[in-house]
Amino acid sequence: MRLADAWALLPELSVQERDLARELRHLESLACWAGSFTSEVLLVPPDALLLEVQGSIRLFGGIEMLLARILDGLAAQGYATNAALAPTPRAALWLAAAGASGKAGEGRGCAGVYGTRIPRCLQATDLRDALALLPLDVLELEAAQRRRLAGFGARCVGDLLRLPRSGLARRLGVEFVSTLAQALGEMPDPRERYRFPDTFRESLELPARVEDAARLLFAAQRLVHVLSGWLAARSSGIVRCELLLEHERGSVTPLELAFAAATRDPERIVRVLRERLERLLLRAPVASLVLVAAAPEPLPGREGGFFGEVAASEGVSLLVERLRARLGEVNVHAIATCPEHRPELASVPVLPGSGSGITVPGPRPCWLLPQPQPLVEIAGRPQRNGPLNLLAGPERIESGWWDAGEENAAGEVRRDYFVAFSRQREWLWIFRDADGWFLHGLFA
Repeated sequence: MRLADAWALLPELSVQERDLARELRHLESLACWAGSFTSEVLLVPPDALLLEVQGSIRLFGGIEMLLARILDGLAAQGYATNAALAPTPRAALWLAAAGASGKAGEGRGCAGVYGTRIPRCLQATDLRDALALLPLDVLELEAAQRRRLAGFGARCVGDLLRLPRSGLARRLGVEFVSTLAQALGEMPDPRERYRFPDTFRESLELPARVEDAARLLFAAQRLVHVLSGWLAARSSGIVRCELLLEHERGSVTPLELAFAAATRDPERIVRVLRERLERLLLRAPVASLVLVAAAPEPLPGREGGFFGEVAASEGVSLLVERLRARLGEVNVHAIATCPEHRPELASVPVLPGSGSGITVPGPRPCWLLPQPQPLVEIAGRPQRNGPLNLLAGPERIESGWWDAGEENAAGEVRRDYFVAFSRQREWLWIFRDADGWFLHGLFA
C-alpha cells in the first residue's frame, strides 16, 4: 500500500528505507557460511541462496540431518528462512517462495523435517506433481503476462503445464516457456557459481555498545562460523587470524588469534578466542567487530579415528593454543634446530610453525644440561652412580674456532660424544675432551 495509507492505519509506524547493498553483503556472508555444507553455492539476489547438496547428503548423515543443521545454523544467526529442496534450481526457488506465502503444494514429494513444513521434491519424475499446485505468484510474472494468463483461466502452475507449449510460446514468449522447462528439468539452467574471495574480511555491527570483552564472544561466533565455511569451501585452514574491535571515533583494538597448526574447526577457533577475550580489558566500548584472515593454507580433509577419538598430535596442538592464549604468544615456544655443530648452540626457541627443519648427523637428547657436568673417571671408564656402558660413539665435534676469545661466546670445542647407559637405566649423552669426561644431556 501507499505509505500515506499505512500511516493512516498505524500512526506510530516506523519507516526504514530498504538497503539493497546491505542485503547483498548479508547474502554474500551467508554464502561463505554455507561453504561448510557445499562448495557449490549460488546467489539469487536480493533474498535467495541456492546450495547444491547432493554430494553432501551422506557426509552429514542423510537429508534430514543436513537440512536440520542448515536451518538451525540460519536460525542461530537470526535469519527467518523459507527453505525448499528440489532437483532443479528454479523448482527449489518456486517451492521456497510458495512456502513463504503459505501456499506450498501438498502434493507428492512435499514433507516436513523435524516437524517443520519444508516443501521438497526428491525425484525429477515427481517435479510436475510437486509444482502443479503452486500459485502463479511464484513465477514473478510481468503485469501483462498476468493479465493474459488470467484471460486463459490459469490460476496455478498446473494449469500452465496442461496448455500446449507452442501456444504459450506465441502468447507469452519463448523465454517464459524455457523457464517452465528449466523448472521441470527438461532444459539446462546454467547459473554462475559464487566465487569465494581470496582473502577473508567480515564485519558485524553490534546492536548496542559493549563494554565487557567477554560479552563479545556471542557475536564473534557468527563471524567465526562464516570464516569456517569460507575455509571449508577453499579446502584451507588458518594458522592465525585477527579480530578487530572497532570503537567509536575510529579507534581499533586488534586481537590476534594464533594456532599451533592450520585449522578450520570453528569450535577450536572459538576456544582460543574465548581465552583471549576473558583476559582483555577494553579501553572503550566496542561498536562493531571485523574478522580478518589474509593467509589461508591448504588443509585437505583428514580421516578421523575409528571411534571419533582425537589424534595425539591434535591434542598437543589444542594444549599449545590454550597456553599461548593464556600466557601470551611470546611466552610459549617450540624448538628449532639451526646450522651449528656445537650442541649448546644448535637449537633456538621459535614460535610454533616456524621451525627450520635442519637435520643433525647423530642421536641427540631431548634435554641438554645448562652446563656440562663433570664425571669421575675410574680405570678409564666414566662413572655416574657406577660405571657407564658406552653404547654408541665416538662422534667427533670440533668447531667454534672463529669466536674463541670473544666475550659471552661458546668458543672452540673439541669433543668426542658417546651414548651411555647407567645402572639406574638412564640413557645419557656424554663427551670426553682434554679436561676429562662430562655429562651433557639426557635422552627421554
